[in-house]
This record gives sequence, C-alpha cells and structure tokens, in this order.
Amino acid sequence: MLKKYLPPCIALSSVLILSLYLILFLTLSLCVVYLILFLTLINAAVRAGVPENTLPEVYPSAADLYQRELTSLQQQSPDGSLSHPELLVAVEMLSSVVLINRALDVGDRNSMWRQLASAVTGLSNVEDEYAQRYMDELMRLKAVAREEGSDYLTWNDIQACVDQVNLTIQEEHERIVAIGQINEALDGGDPQNTLEALLHSAAKLTDVDPSVAQHYYDKLLEARREKAHETEDPSAVLWLDEIQNAVLMSNKDTQEALQRASLAINRAVDSGEAPKTLAALRSPGAGLYGVTPECVQNYQDDLAKIKQDKTQDGDNGSDWMKHWVKGGHNYYYNLKTGEGSWTEPADFLQNNTQLNKEDIQSVVSGVTTTYNREQLWLANESLIAKLQAGCRGYLVRKGLKERKDFLKSQDPAITTIQAHFRGYKQRKVYIKRKEYLNDHSEDAVKIQSMVRMHQARKKYRDRLKHFKDHINDVVKIQAFIRANKARDDYKTLINADDPPMAVVRKFVHLLDHSDQDFQEELDLMRLREEVVTNIRSNQQLENDLNLMDIKIGLLVKNKITLQEVVSHSNKLTKKNKGELSNLMMMNKQRGGLKALSKEKRLKLEAYQYLFYLLQTNPTYLAKLIFQMPQNKSTKFMDSVIFTLYNYASNQREEYLLLKLFKTALQEEIKSKVDQIQEIVTGNPTVIKMVVSFNRGARGQNALRQILAPVVKEIMDDKTLNIKTDPVDIYKSWVNQMETQTGEASKLPYEVTPEQAMSHEEVRTRLEASIKNMRTVTDKFLSAIIVSVDKIPYGMRFTSKVLKDTLHEKFPDATEDELLKIVGNLLYYRYMNPAIVAPDAFDIIDLSAGGQLTTDQRRNLGSIAKMLQHAASNKMFLGDNAHLNPINEYLSSSYQKFRRFFLAACDVPSLEDKFNVDQYSDLVTLQKPVIYISIGEVINTHTLLLDHQDAIASEHNDPIHELLEDLGEVPTIESLIGENPLPPGDPNRETMGKTEVSLTLANKFDVPGEANAEMDARTLLLNTKRLIVDVIRFQPGETLTEILEGAANPEQEVEYQRAMQRRAIRDAKTPEKMKQAKPVVDDSLTLQGKKDKIRSNLQRLAELGKVHPENRYQDLINDIAKDIRNQRRYRQRRKAELVKLQQTNAALNSKTAFYNVQIDYYNQYIKTCMDNLASNKGKLSKKPGDTKAKKSKQVSQKYTAARLHEKGVLIEIEDLQTNQFKNVIFEISPSEAVGVFDVKAKFMGVHLETLQLEYQDLLQLQYEGVAVMKLFDRATINVNLLIFLLNKKFYGK
Repeated sequence: MLKKYLPPCIALSSVLILSLYLILFLTLSLCVVYLILFLTLINAAVRAGVPENTLPEVYPSAADLYQRELTSLQQQSPDGSLSHPELLVAVEMLSSVVLINRALDVGDRNSMWRQLASAVTGLSNVEDEYAQRYMDELMRLKAVAREEGSDYLTWNDIQACVDQVNLTIQEEHERIVAIGQINEALDGGDPQNTLEALLHSAAKLTDVDPSVAQHYYDKLLEARREKAHETEDPSAVLWLDEIQNAVLMSNKDTQEALQRASLAINRAVDSGEAPKTLAALRSPGAGLYGVTPECVQNYQDDLAKIKQDKTQDGDNGSDWMKHWVKGGHNYYYNLKTGEGSWTEPADFLQNNTQLNKEDIQSVVSGVTTTYNREQLWLANESLIAKLQAGCRGYLVRKGLKERKDFLKSQDPAITTIQAHFRGYKQRKVYIKRKEYLNDHSEDAVKIQSMVRMHQARKKYRDRLKHFKDHINDVVKIQAFIRANKARDDYKTLINADDPPMAVVRKFVHLLDHSDQDFQEELDLMRLREEVVTNIRSNQQLENDLNLMDIKIGLLVKNKITLQEVVSHSNKLTKKNKGELSNLMMMNKQRGGLKALSKEKRLKLEAYQYLFYLLQTNPTYLAKLIFQMPQNKSTKFMDSVIFTLYNYASNQREEYLLLKLFKTALQEEIKSKVDQIQEIVTGNPTVIKMVVSFNRGARGQNALRQILAPVVKEIMDDKTLNIKTDPVDIYKSWVNQMETQTGEASKLPYEVTPEQAMSHEEVRTRLEASIKNMRTVTDKFLSAIIVSVDKIPYGMRFTSKVLKDTLHEKFPDATEDELLKIVGNLLYYRYMNPAIVAPDAFDIIDLSAGGQLTTDQRRNLGSIAKMLQHAASNKMFLGDNAHLNPINEYLSSSYQKFRRFFLAACDVPSLEDKFNVDQYSDLVTLQKPVIYISIGEVINTHTLLLDHQDAIASEHNDPIHELLEDLGEVPTIESLIGENPLPPGDPNRETMGKTEVSLTLANKFDVPGEANAEMDARTLLLNTKRLIVDVIRFQPGETLTEILEGAANPEQEVEYQRAMQRRAIRDAKTPEKMKQAKPVVDDSLTLQGKKDKIRSNLQRLAELGKVHPENRYQDLINDIAKDIRNQRRYRQRRKAELVKLQQTNAALNSKTAFYNVQIDYYNQYIKTCMDNLASNKGKLSKKPGDTKAKKSKQVSQKYTAARLHEKGVLIEIEDLQTNQFKNVIFEISPSEAVGVFDVKAKFMGVHLETLQLEYQDLLQLQYEGVAVMKLFDRATINVNLLIFLLNKKFYGK
C-alpha cells in the first residue's frame, strides 16, 4: 500500500503529508485487525480439517499435505494454535516441499536442487557436493511412495533422506581410509599390522580369521604383485573386492591344507588293510594324483616298507609335519592337536616316522608308472611279435643277398649255359607247333575269328561300362556344351540384326505362358488389390486424423464442443476400419452392378470400356481437370484419378499416370500460364498433384533416404541453436545476463535490428550462428546433390516436361530462369516442407503425441530458408543486410544446385523407361483391373456428361459412343442393388464408398475377323502368332522354305497335341487373365495355318509392312524382339512383386502407426470426458440465464468493394473497380470443420458456390503463395483472407 500511495505524495505540502500519515496509520491498524482475524480463521480451518479452505492461494493441489503437516504442528503447539510467524515459516517450508515434489514428478533436477539448497526449505546438513546423490535417492523414495499410494514426500522424509545420504557417504569415506591402511600395512611388512587393518570395522571385511594372518599377508602381497605386473604400475594398490577375494582364498587354502594332511593315510597304512589305504589315497582332501585302484596292494606294500624303514631309524619325538601348498607356501600341521598354522613353530623339527605328502606321492607315482608300463607291454604284444619277425626277416634277406651276390659274380657262364639250353628247347617246340598248325589250319582260322569277335565285344563292353561309371561326368560335359551353345545362340538372338531361323525356333517356347507365369500374375493381382485397399484405407484414416487435429485444436480454443470431437472420434476406431474394408466386397451384393443379368452385364462392360479409354487416353482427363473449379478438380484428382491408375502400383499404370501428368501439365501451361513466374507465384494444379503423389507412399522412402540422416543429426545436436535475427540474439543475451547476475539489465529490451547490431556481443553471436548455419546447411546440400538417382522418376520426368514446355512457350527465357522453375518444383515444393516439418512427412519417427522442440523447428526452418535462397539464387538484401556475408556462399551453392537440376532433368523417355509400345496391352497376359467406389463411378460419369463437348469436340470421338451406351447417370442404390433411400439418408454416403473391381477392356482396338484386314497392326500381330505356331513344328532355314514345304503326318500329330495342351491350359486360366477375343484360331491344322500365313503376308506386303525380297526376315526379327521383351517382362514382374510386397509392408506399418495415434486421441478424449464429468454442474451462468449459452457461427456477407478496401480482394477479371459494389461474397461455415462455403452474387443474382478449406489456405501461406484465384476470376490476398476468417469465425 505504501508503494501505491507514497509516490503521488512527494509533491504535496507538509500539511497534506501529515494528514496522509494519519490515514496510513489507521489503515495499518485495520490491516493488523484483519490479519489477526485471518489467522484465527486459518487455525479454525486447520482444526476443522477442511483442506480446500486452509490456504487457497498456496498450491491448492497439495491441500492435503498442508492440512496434514499444519495439523501436526498445531497439535505440537502448547496453546493449540499457530502464530503468524510460525504459520508463515511453516507454509513457506511446505510450499518448498510441494515444489520439490513437483520437480521430482517431472524430473527437473535443477529446480529440485534450488529448493533443496534454499534456506526457505529449512533443511540441515545439505552439502553441495552430494547434490546428485540427494536427488537420486529422493527420486527413488518418490517412486516408492507413489507405489504405496502417497502423492507427496513430507519435509521429514526429505530431511531423513539427506541425513541417510550423508551417513552413507561418511561410511564410504571411512571404508576408503581403511583400505588405504591395509595397503600401508602391506608396505610395512608386518603380518600382525595387516591383520589389525583387516579387522578394522570400517573396512567391513567378512570371514577374517586371526589364525590365518601370515597367509593373509602372503596372499595380499602376491595379489598386489600380480596387479602391478598386469597394469605395469609399480605403485598399484589393492581395492576392496580384491582384498576380500584374497581373504576368502586364504581361508580356502587353510581348509584344503587341513584336509590334505597325511595322518589318515598313515593310519590306513599302519592298519595293513589295502582298501582303507586306497580310500585314504583317493580322498579329495589328500590332493594326490595318479591313484589307480588296480595297484592298491602295491601301494600298501611300498608305503608300509617306507614307513618301516623310517621307524627303524628311530622316532625323534616331533609332533609337527610340514606340507607344501600350491603357490610356494608351507603349512605346519600338529599331529597331536590336529591343528595347523601358516607360521613356522619355534624349534620346528619334521617328524621322521610319518609319511609326508611327498613320500606318498612318490610311491603312488612310481607304482602307477610301473603298472602302466606292464599294461603297455601287454597291450602291444602283437607289435613286439612284428618286431621280432622283422629281425628274422632281416637275417633271411641277408643270407639271400649273399647268395645272389655269388650268382651275380658267375653271371656270364650261367647266361651262356641257359641260352644254349633255351634255344634248343624253343626250336624243338617251334618245329612241333608248325607241324601241328599245318595239320589243323581250318580249325585255326575259326578260332582266330572267335577270338577277334570276343576282343571286339570286350572292348565295346569296357567302353560302355566306362560311360556308365562316369555318367555324371558325361552329363556335366554335355550340359556344359549345350549351355555354351545356348548362350551363344541367345547372344545371337539378342545382338544379331537378323537372327537365324534355327536360333529363333530354339527360344520360341519362351513366348508361352507357364504355370509359374499364371501364379505370379495371380500373386501380382492379389498384391495390387491389397496395396490399393491399404492406400485408400490409410488415406481415409489420415484424413480423419487430420480432421481430428483440427477439431481438437478448435476444442482447445473453445470453438466447438467436446461432443463434436467425440462424435468424430467414433470414426477412428479399428472396428470402423474393418467395416471400411468390408465395403469393398461388391461381388457379394445381389442385384448390383455385377448381378447375373444381361442388362447389368452390358452396364458393367460399358463402364469397363469407358474407364479403359480414360486410362489410356490422357487427353480427356487433362481437359476435364481444367473444366472444373480448382477445389473440385483437386478433389477429383485425389480421389478418382489415383484410383483409376491404381496409385501407379505397376509399371503400366505408372507409365499411363505420368503420361496424364505430362499432358495435363502441358495443357495447363499452354492455357493458364501467361508469364513464366506464375508457375512460382501461383499454385498450379498439376504441379501440386505431382508433388503430393511423389511425397506419398512411393516417394516417401526416397525423401527419408535423402533427408533422414542429416535431419536426425541436427535434431540430436542439443547444443545447436541457430538465430539469425539480431533482435532475438539481443534479447537472448539480455535474458542470459539477468539470469546470471540476478539483477535487471540497464539495457533497453525493445530495440531495432540496427541498435542490436551495435553491440559487440550480438555481432559475435551472430557470426557464430552464421558459421553453424553454413556448416549444417552444407551437410543438407551435400546430401541433396548426391541423391539424383534416389529422386523418384516421376518427379524427374515432370521436371523435364516442365522445363521443355516452358522453353517451348517462352523461347526467350534463359536457362537459369528455367532451372529456377525446376528448382522451385524439386526443392521448394518437394523437399523443403519435409525439412521444415520432418515429423509431418515421416522423415523421422516420433511416438504418438511426440513433437519437435521450438529450437529444433527454428534450426530446421533456418536451414530450409538458406537452401531456398541457394536454389533460387536469391541474395540476402534490405532487412536481411546483416546476412550479407552468406551471399558468396549462396552463389557457390546455387552452382551446385544448378548442376543438380540439370542432372535431374536428364531422364529417359516414358517409352524407354517402361518399355511400353502400342502392342503392350494386346500381348499382356493379365488384363488391367481397377478398384473404384460406386460414388467415384457416378461422379466421373456425371462430370463427363456435363463437359463432354469441351473434352471431345469431335462428334465421332469414341467417348461420345461410350457415354451414349451408358445413358443417364444411375443412382447409387441401382448400382449396388438396394432399395432407393431418401435424399438426406446418411446411409447413402456409406453406400457410395462401396468399391467394385472393374476389369478394363478396349472396345475399339480389338477388331473382329471381318475387319481384321483393315487393321494392319492386328493383322501383323495375328501373323506373328501363326508363324510362332508353325516354325516350332516344321524345320527350315527361312520362313519361305517352311511355308513352301509340306508338313508330314508326324509333325501334324505333334502340332495337334500341342494345341490340345494349350486348350487345357486356357481352360484353367482365371477369368480375369483371359483375353477378350482369341488372337488366332487354334482349330486350324498346321497346313491351314501355313495357308493363312501366306494370305496374311500377301496383304501385309501390299500394305508395306513386310518385304518378300528378304524372305520376310523382318517378321523373324520382330518375333526375336518379342522373345527378348517377354524375358524382360518376367524380370520386371518379379521385381514388381518384391516392390509390392515392400510397399504393402510399409503400408501395414503406417496403418499400425495410425492405430497408435487413434489410441492416443481416444485416451485424450477419455481424459477430457473424465474432466467434464468431474466439473459437471459448475458451468458459470449470467444472472437471469436459464440455460447454457451455445455459440453459433453465422454467415458473413461482404461487397467486393468492402473486401477491396480491406485488401482481401485485389482484382476481378473483366470488371471495373466501380462495379465492385454490385458483387456480394457470402462466407458461411459448412457442417465440416474448417470448410467454408463461398457464394458469389452479382446484382442479387447467384452465380457460383465453391468450398474453401482452411487447411488449403494455411498450406498456401506456408508455401509462400501470396495470392490465389477464386471462381477463376477473383484474385485474393491469401494472408488477409486467413486474417478475416480468424477474426470472424475463430475469434482470433
């Protein structure tokens, strides 16, 4: 109150001042009285136990905490009430406790520490260095309290936590000191001091036995030496766990040493019983190795003998025995007491009558070795016999060698004697044999012939057996030779200008369709249907979710009621999504478009012919788009056109869709664009649709691959903070100074950019921010310019068409101007929104309800602005003069963008890319199928009837005939087969979403047999098919030779069998994959087809399609080309199957994400409903109101002159400004949220009505489009129109 009254009194006279002081004294007296009364009320409220009335202005959510703690303090007070200072201190402490609890709930450690360290909290023994430990323990206690049902930690809980943390840290310090004392005791070399350090209570070591002190000391020294060796640090010390481990290992060594004392073995040996001795030897505590049960008696005898020898030397009377323990330690065992020690006893003397471990192990090892050697001899008895046999053999060979040496010395004489004797015998046998053969010459001839026959037969059988034994090798060789021959033939088929007939005949079977082809085609059809269904379902979900975003936003701003949001939420359930899929079961409807009646069948075929013509001839749709208002054409393109082309789910439909884009874009530029810059400043329909299509399911992955790594890097960099506005930097600097000093800055808060730049700190920060922005922008630029191959072909092809069409219409435009237009499409419209809002375009993954921070959005927006300036070669000037240092970088970046745009426009033509020609639909196995809703069929039919003269001015145009066949536009109920419904029935909208599959067919390009001669292309196709059937059964080097030769009966029979197999296969072909009419008649004989070929060739020669002089080699070349194309088609089909499977998986993933969003929205609405239920009956009403007041938005009417004054309306074509007063625009909200109906009237006459979507206006504003067209004549300022709608309908 002094602050309120004293300043005006400074200029008053002294009399007035005295009067004022008197008034102030009375006022203060009243305040004291009110304060006492207020304290009385507070104490009474505490006794009454009413939390809501205790301290209403102090954190009402913690009223229970205040009530409970203040009641406790009140009870502790001697007089049962709290004084003002006590209450003030208590409330301050409790408020600080509430703030600590809130910081614990949200995990705000900075706020938590400020409250802990604050003197207001009143906590004692709070140390700064233990801050982290305090907060961790408090968060743990908070979690425990929450599980137990308590919402708040009390002051006593927090103080107890602080004391407990201090105590724990104190114990840790003492333990560290104790560990240091242990290491110092080891350095001192005294085992007893080491034991005392180990027994220190602060060390908290377990199982420390004073009797093992010496071994503790030895093991700890050993552990420290090992650690120093491993770490190469001579000063290494032992840690707590290492010391505890050494203690436990020492205790274990002690137990094992006691168990290994050899007293039990000595007693067993003295008993003379071998089994007892064996049991003692094999005892685990003995620690002996190599004990074998088979040697038990030998062990007993040898051990008894050694012990007897020791006894004979006399007993020295010592009670001690020394055992060596692994690790180099000695353990001393007392035979009388049964105890041991690691310290050597005084006057130690080893007992000489008892066997020690070394003696026992020596006996065991010796006996076991002897036993093993005996077993080895027994096991290798056969080897020993072989060794002896080898020795004997050596002696025999030695004697034989001596005999041979003797004979060799007498070799000349022996050879002479043997030669004379053999010569005599041979001559005698020869003469006798010759006489015998002369007497039996005829018999000899017969025998020789039989022998020769046997040899020849044996040679043949051996050869045949050789082949059978190596049949796999023979097959491999033959397969290799055939494969090489086949490869050579296929290379000839592909590369040769005129492939030989023999080569074509070898591969002509590839033109047939196998069972695998049919199966893959069926899989392809099924996947396309699933993809289209998922795309439409996801689009419906996405539209509903976007509308839910708007409704929730309006709900937050109190523009609509919660009931409207809940009503729309019912559309987002997973059950309704399933119902949407069930609407596609059109085939099950009875009496609908696919009913089994002639009338419905003709209607169905008429629609199939119509949509085939629309799909393959883009001129109709391209003209139809520009016959409608922009908002209707956009909806028509989004719903019908994408459906007509199955969302480009295969190469044929993608080719046709891009052909439509090309035709429509050329049409729009020729008819709508008067200046080249209108492509940038306006919002061309085709450009918008191309960008939307390529940012969808097909192009989204490309954007993710290009931008996701760099966007994620920027988002993960928490230190990055790009600010290029000097005023923002200045304000941030002032705020930082005030936060650090705690004093108000003397600098002004509101400054101009020039004043902000006058400060050195602002310039320094701006330079750092510009440097960071250049660095991160360069990363984005590098990622973009190397991604030409990742950009969808549709975007690149559209860029090429845009550049070529603009160059054709504006030949004086420079290449830089054209490339800037291309850059506006590729970067600004396609990539820029994904950089600014990566969460909206699925570039990054965010959980439901997650969002980017303000700093992240500002950083991405600054980068996008830099790239936009670089792509358009726009420098920073005027108000952005402080960014002039970046202009040089922008110029160099534009050159990189320029090369990128040129490379993007360098793409093959549609025909080369998709390998499509005029025969594609005629030879394709599968007929095109589309999935379209009944409402879209009726809408398309209606639009074509309304604009048929504009889209087809020629009266003999095929579309007029098809529309005449269809007649009037049918109703939804007649196409579905249901009874008519009233016009306002909501079920009509649901029926309109029912989908039907249309198998498209061409009514005009499949002529019958009667007019086949008039169609050269069909005649050529028929002839090629006939030739294929003939050349595979009749040999010949040329087509002329085959046609002139006669077919033999075997060839006719083989041909008939093949035709029967074809008929069986065609009967099994699914209906959707059958051709409308057979290309050739398979009932003809082989000779009949040859006659037909000759007749067709004669007609084709007359038409100039074939040339008889080269023996019709052109036809053979066309057949070879068809074989090559069939192979490519199969490869493309397999690739398309893989692509569709990936697309389907991505769509299912997106559906799952939408379902998560639906759950999130449902949870949000449930919370709103719960809050609504809790606040029921608390609506504020004005006096006299009998019911709650509901706002109702009414339409707004403006004359064109009024809108022109406001700046909303810029101009109206063909209308002078002084006539604006006769034009009235009426804007009224429709039933759909965010949609407005705009009616135009001229002199009271209604002209036209269009729907204006608020979201479209925001999108245009976001894309920087300043003006737009309404009714194709009125030019509107987008920003001012948004301002008008906000002011009149949203109260902004």
